[in-house]
Amino acid sequence: QVQLVESGGGLVQAGGSMRLSCAASGGTFSSYAMGWFRQAPGKEREFVAAISWSGSNTYYADSVKGRFTISRDNAKNTVYLQMNSLKPEDTAVYYCAAVAKLRPGSNPDEYDYWGQGTQVTVSS
Repeated sequence: QVQLVESGGGLVQAGGSMRLSCAASGGTFSSYAMGWFRQAPGKEREFVAAISWSGSNTYYADSVKGRFTISRDNAKNTVYLQMNSLKPEDTAVYYCAAVAKLRPGSNPDEYDYWGQGTQVTVSS
């Protein structure tokens, strides 16, 4: 059983930056591909970014490509999401998730474990 705990959310002005962290415990972190998803009020959960177990491969939603960067530190059992040039439409609860696959996908149903989420609010 893998436990995931997100941190780093909060309030930021449009154009600003924020880094989210997701700390994992209870499993072999390097065995899991990791993803970040977000859910805005009244909307479905959507894919943001994902990273392979080794960190060699990263994947992004078109809406965040060039602004967000996903990374991981397997020694610290942590995955990060660096968010730059934030827009009000990035406002959502952000979740990290883990999947026992070498290469992650963008479908949330593929993921085995989820964190509790962290709120990100971008003011205009």
